[in-house]
Amino acid sequence: MINYSIFRKEEGARIELHDKLSLTGSEISINTLPANASVPFIHAHKQNEEVYYIVEGNGKIVIDDEDVLVNAGDFVKINPEANRQIFAFENGIKYICIQTKKGSLEEFTAGDAIIK
Repeated sequence: MINYSIFRKEEGARIELHDKLSLTGSEISINTLPANASVPFIHAHKQNEEVYYIVEGNGKIVIDDEDVLVNAGDFVKINPEANRQIFAFENGIKYICIQTKKGSLEEFTAGDAIIK
């Protein structure tokens, strides 16, 4: 039995890893917006919190009508019920979005490890 999945780099404006890695506890997407573009809709979630990691560029995430400026290297966690929309500035923006069910993490790092 194989105990891992691997995904090799792929180009595209949005790459969702749920199916590509057979994920069962999270959704991860890699997103690229060109200069001055935006996600074309405002959205919230029913259960999932999101963590955005800004890989390249800069922009803003409008969270419940508040402009949150983001730059490469920033992490932003957003609760499920918050409205959000992301905008790229003049250099465009590339970010990774990780979705997980809020409150589902019971143990992590060493607490979830089995040392052998």
